[in-house]
Amino acid sequence: MTKAEILKKEILKQYKSVRQFAMEMGIPYSTLVTALDRGIDGMAYGTVIRICGKLGLNPVDFSSLEKDASLGALLLENRVMQYYLKLNQNGRDKILGILEDYTKIADYKLKK
Repeated sequence: MTKAEILKKEILKQYKSVRQFAMEMGIPYSTLVTALDRGIDGMAYGTVIRICGKLGLNPVDFSSLEKDASLGALLLENRVMQYYLKLNQNGRDKILGILEDYTKIADYKLKK
């Protein structure tokens, strides 16, 4: 299934029609229909991000986002993991140690 097909399916699942969704998003109906028919590769990245955000889809792989997960948080998590995966084992161990220290910062603060 292409990304355009996934979007169209999700739009029709959540809205009465593609036209209703286009109006709510402030996107010209003809632009949206053309993108859904021919593929979204020519569509502006910002528009795709807005559409995915409105539909609760991950803009990277168009999978469904968890109900209580924000798009920004998921993108940040993805970015952190991409950097982590570029490290060798020593680097990964170092990062995990630093993160463990950060989770215990409250233990080191003076109690008032």
